[in-house]
Amino acid sequence: MDKSPDAFRTISEVADDLDVPQHVLRFWETRFNHIKPLKRGGGRRYYRPDDVDLLKGIRHLLYGEGYTIKGVQRILKEEGGRFVQGIGRGEQSLAALQPEDNGAHPDEDGSPSESSLPEEDDLPLPSQRELSHEALRGLQGALEELYECDRVLTSLRSSGDAVVVE
Repeated sequence: MDKSPDAFRTISEVADDLDVPQHVLRFWETRFNHIKPLKRGGGRRYYRPDDVDLLKGIRHLLYGEGYTIKGVQRILKEEGGRFVQGIGRGEQSLAALQPEDNGAHPDEDGSPSESSLPEEDDLPLPSQRELSHEALRGLQGALEELYECDRVLTSLRSSGDAVVVE
């Protein structure tokens, strides 16, 4: 039985629709104060159509565009929940956020000024397909070295030897 587009949705219905686990939706509630599902007896959540659109927009920004939670929080603060709902409905584009000059105003030497550069936490994270094979190999090598360091430190701790850091 299909529900009306105006019907409220349970957390399991929304989680299935967005293809995310229910605990992710609960976590998002703690990070994005714009998410306010109706709660009934026993704490059962009911999401309004606008709530679902907001969650779709947040999901798109996080998973589709690679924004960090802090970056999405900034978009919500500066542009508002309606803007992110529009993204969720496919009516808004991130192009509306980026001025024609991308916000970078060069210093006298022609380099972008530090104040005009976006903060690192606001930048989308590169997806795997955007990284070169060489960069991926380098990251994999670094990860393997970290695992090896962890293994060595763990074995030293378990043997009771003192670990000296220079």
